[in-house]
Amino acid sequence: MTEPAIQQAYEAAKALYAQHGIDTDDVLKKLETIKISMHCWQGDDVRGFLNRGQELTGGISVTGSYPGAARTPEELRRDLEQAFALIPGKHKVNLHAIYADTDEHVELDKLEPKHYERWVAWAKEQGLGLDFNPTCFSHENSKDGFTLSHPDENIRRFWIDHCKASRQIGAYFGEQLGQTCVTNVWVPDGFKDNPVDRMSPRKRLKASLDEVFAEPIDPRYNLDAVESKLFGLGSEAYVVGSHEFYMGYGLQNDKLICLDAGHFHPTEVISNKLSSLALFTSGILLHVSRPMRWDSDHVVIMDDELLEIGRELVRHDLLGITHIGLDFFDASINRVAAWVVGTRNTIKALLRAMLEPVEALKQAELEGDYTTRLALTEEFKSYPFGAVWDHYCASKGVPVREQWIQQVKAYERDVLLARG
Repeated sequence: MTEPAIQQAYEAAKALYAQHGIDTDDVLKKLETIKISMHCWQGDDVRGFLNRGQELTGGISVTGSYPGAARTPEELRRDLEQAFALIPGKHKVNLHAIYADTDEHVELDKLEPKHYERWVAWAKEQGLGLDFNPTCFSHENSKDGFTLSHPDENIRRFWIDHCKASRQIGAYFGEQLGQTCVTNVWVPDGFKDNPVDRMSPRKRLKASLDEVFAEPIDPRYNLDAVESKLFGLGSEAYVVGSHEFYMGYGLQNDKLICLDAGHFHPTEVISNKLSSLALFTSGILLHVSRPMRWDSDHVVIMDDELLEIGRELVRHDLLGITHIGLDFFDASINRVAAWVVGTRNTIKALLRAMLEPVEALKQAELEGDYTTRLALTEEFKSYPFGAVWDHYCASKGVPVREQWIQQVKAYERDVLLARG
């Protein structure tokens, strides 16, 4: 589309939305302030750069062998730059501990901020924030499926020290970049078959977390989060860190509670949980993914649940307390394209929610006028949000509509295929 055509379509859309009191210029200013935390592990299939060659464990599996996976931190950063060049706005990168960029051999429990100095320097240069995660999987000390709840005190100590070190790294990110880092703790602990004792592992996990979080850290620099899971490969019968466990722990200890779209029963959705959780917590961490029959972490598409997540965040004014991150990995398609599709869709969902007449809909509902609520909701599904999106992309200097695909294809030809 030409620039005049984009602007003409935007002006027409702006006039339509204005009839309902929606100022599209103000909406785009607000959208610009929202940061999506793009996960680094899509770029190399969750391999990382510490202990390369280690088998994936913790119920994590990546399928496909599309050429061009990043093999070094430099390659991964180059791929991230290419993806961000096709996504409007300034955002964040979500790092796992195994993505340390260091020339020395270092164990997970001995990691320090210095092992991520190159990431921080790059983020400063790019104007990005960084989030962080301890890596409690794909390691010799996690091979039997237990980490922070392990019955062996020495193994438990290893993972406690790793998580404590991760919080310090997160605080370093926040202090250096001037953007609060969210450090999220997820562990794969659980049993494949029915356990006899469900309580003891949870007691050990609670005690471990208490020690991990014992040292206060300035919330301007680092916020702690805890993430549950329903089941996983190797923990089909029982997961120590269940939703109920972390809901209780997070509320009692003022930690962000992470809601991952793939970590619940297939008939559950996280959009319906947001309004409840927001009443009792100071903050929420979202991991936006697309489960397909299980926690399969497909690339995020513009499906009903993504739209409902966006609506819940906007309708209840939760964007100020919600940290939005992505969590998917697909090695069957171009990895940079996966980032672009998922991130652009997440931003689009928020934009669509912002372009709804929320107050009018709430008033109709309050008055019992469900006819107007239904009719207006349905009519707005065909309103020209795409014209607003095109204008936003053009104003931010990123490709409009599917134009970005050709840039990814060129990058694949010139860079990714050379990696083999």
